[in-house]
Amino acid sequence: MGNKLKCVALSALVLPGLGQLYRGSRVKGGVMILFDNVFILGAIFVALRSAGKVMLAGQGKAMDAEQMLAAIQADAPYAKWLLGGFLVLWVYGVVDAVFAKEEP
Repeated sequence: MGNKLKCVALSALVLPGLGQLYRGSRVKGGVMILFDNVFILGAIFVALRSAGKVMLAGQGKAMDAEQMLAAIQADAPYAKWLLGGFLVLWVYGVVDAVFAKEEP
C-alpha cells in the first residue's frame, strides 16, 4: 500500500508519469512525461506570445486596447486546448497510479 501511495503522490503532486516510472512502467511513464512537456511548453509559448503583444502595446506601438485584446483572444483557444490536454493527462496519471497493478 505504501508503494501505491508513493506512485499516486508522484503522479499527482510532482509530474504525471513519475508514478508510473516509480512503479516500473517505463514506456508509459516516459510517454506521459513527454506529453507533459509538450503541453506545458506549448502553454508557456502561448502565454509568452500574448505577453509580448502586451509589451509591444506598452511601448507605444500602434495598437490600441481593443486591437491588443483581440490579438490576445486569438491565442486563447490554443491555451485552453493545451491546458485541457495537460489536465486530462494529469487525471489519467493519478487514476492509473491508483488502479494499476504492480509490475514485477
